[in-house]
Amino acid sequence: MSEGRLRLVPVRSREAKDFVRRHRHHAPPPGQIFAVGAADEEGTLRAVAIVGRPVARHLDDGTTLEVARTS
Repeated sequence: MSEGRLRLVPVRSREAKDFVRRHRHHAPPPGQIFAVGAADEEGTLRAVAIVGRPVARHLDDGTTLEVARTS
């Protein structure tokens, strides 16, 4: 990995979930509101954050979001 800076990049749902499948032993979250990625200077995706509704029903108040992230 390069020692350069990372920049935020938009990531489509399918791309974010594929990234999680390749880099984690857990399955990607079933739903999402949006996803954002971090890419290096060459444009290689290094991390993603998938933001969605809370898993616990008592936290799902309509204003709270959870993040599933991987790098």
